[in-house]
Amino acid sequence: QAQLVESGGGLVQAGGSLRLSCSASGIIFNINDMGWYRQAPGKQRELVAVISRGGTITQADSVKGRFTISRDNAKNTVYLQMNSLQPEDTAVYYCNADLRSSRWARSSEYWGQGTQVTVSS
Repeated sequence: QAQLVESGGGLVQAGGSLRLSCSASGIIFNINDMGWYRQAPGKQRELVAVISRGGTITQADSVKGRFTISRDNAKNTVYLQMNSLQPEDTAVYYCNADLRSSRWARSSEYWGQGTQVTVSS
């Protein structure tokens, strides 16, 4: 089956930047939406940004103007450039993809293992 692997998380001071990457591998026929969610301690998972195969972007208001999502369809990879990071951005960031494993398969959601982003004040 397909799998998603995130990278790029780490510890950064407030005002700094990080770039997250998520690559899908395995048996993949088609990927529809790809995006990022995050879960902070004591809070439920929330959407950060999603980008469709055609490039349509949905973002949380809290990250507009600071984060930029992009994707490379040929590489089955989605990126999240995070600038002007603040302590409230601290969370585990999870990659999500809506994909089909084959032309015969039904589209379903896949999740990465998560990458920790910690922003210090």
